Amino acid sequence: MSSPLRVLYATSEYAPLVKTGGLGDVAGALPAALRDLGIDCRVVMPAYRGVKQRVDTHATSIAVEPLARMPATQLVEAVFPGAVPGWLVDSPMLYDREGGPYVSASGRDWDDNALRFGLLSRVAAWLGQRHGTPWRADVVHVNDWQTGLAPAYCALRGTERTPSVITVHNLAFQGVFGAQWVEDLGLPASSFTVEGVEYYGQLSFLKAGLYYADAITTVSPTYAEEIQREPGGMGLQGLLAHRRGALTGILNGIDTVAWDPRTDRHIVRPYDAAHLDAKAASKRALQAEVGLTLDDGAFLLGVVARLTAQKGIDLVADVAPSISQSRSQLVMLGTGDPALEQRVRDLQQRHPGRIAAIIGFDERMAHRIEAGADAFLMPSRFEPSGLNQMYSQRYGTPPIVHATGGLADSVVDCTAATLAAGTATGFTFREPSAAALLAAIERARTTWADASTWRRIQRNGMARDFGWRRAAGAYADVYRRVAGPAPA
Repeated sequence: MSSPLRVLYATSEYAPLVKTGGLGDVAGALPAALRDLGIDCRVVMPAYRGVKQRVDTHATSIAVEPLARMPATQLVEAVFPGAVPGWLVDSPMLYDREGGPYVSASGRDWDDNALRFGLLSRVAAWLGQRHGTPWRADVVHVNDWQTGLAPAYCALRGTERTPSVITVHNLAFQGVFGAQWVEDLGLPASSFTVEGVEYYGQLSFLKAGLYYADAITTVSPTYAEEIQREPGGMGLQGLLAHRRGALTGILNGIDTVAWDPRTDRHIVRPYDAAHLDAKAASKRALQAEVGLTLDDGAFLLGVVARLTAQKGIDLVADVAPSISQSRSQLVMLGTGDPALEQRVRDLQQRHPGRIAAIIGFDERMAHRIEAGADAFLMPSRFEPSGLNQMYSQRYGTPPIVHATGGLADSVVDCTAATLAAGTATGFTFREPSAAALLAAIERARTTWADASTWRRIQRNGMARDFGWRRAAGAYADVYRRVAGPAPA
């Protein structure tokens, strides 16, 4: 009987310990789902301030010797949320700081981020090599630029080439640093070429991962296609198109325990697909809580997002006055670009009772909007995967989305054909413009007025399985492909 495949999952975030975006959500769910499939998946991440106190740690640790400018460090054995074992990279001088994982308390990037995440990458590769340690990875799985150098270390240092996989969660962030870091991080000078880690005269962590990894995955099939051409490739489209044979798009899953209208402790009344009339209580409660006019007959649209142009919030602001002139309402929750925050506040002041804005983030309110809204807006200009469109379908709140990335892969547009087939789950539009968004909203509002048709769309969405087991199985296939056949 062969031993389980050993996979090291290297990440700079792990929800609920550390999260700035989708990477944290994925890292907090995928390793546990892989273990449920019988894969010996273990995690390595930095010991940021306060993290050691929030996980179960062991007295045992592993010493990792220094390399170039990277200091010696200790790997502390830990058990992460979800009962996932692994290690914390315990280097207080690099990670025990106030602020976020990448920026200081004042919001500025740490000057030594190349060193901080170079060390994390090096440790990930080291755990895939023979050092007399009791556990050695068969596959090193890295995520985004913060661990992007690991495939280069796997390929360029040591006598064995450890197979590696890199997942791109968002190509917009590439980890580009000065050329001097090649030597400082112990990479061979010969790697600083176009066919290597060099990117327009600088060192790119992400490009290194994309070049040296045995397989590349990204967080939806459509995003995998979009990043092979402009503008989605963001300067790396040539390399990604060249490596298309190694590239796989795997749609993210969601936490189906935390996001379940049958058991959600944040909403006023539980409901399911057989009892959708109970959803009306959440709508009334939401209207009352955010100061909207109490009106069962108003078409209530919800938004939970970073208030940025990438998320299409400027498009929402453009159409908001038109929305308020019809018997429709809009509630928005988020924080982001100060100019967009102010624009959203101004809309609320100009349209009292029709538009509500909550600047900031509130997990409880996010759940209440998903349950209380009639439909959910996600007009992102690009969206590698997206989660809220999946939450929305689970809550019987059909999403209205720009057909890009994971939004295109997870929302089935309502048409005569998809209604007849029983597959319609929401409304999509192709052009990221205010006019196209408004047309999709009007199409949804007209459909909503037909209660029986709307119920069919709600139930179609609520029947879909967005859990992590499907995605974990697809990742397992990638691991087996790069690891090769198990020894007899």
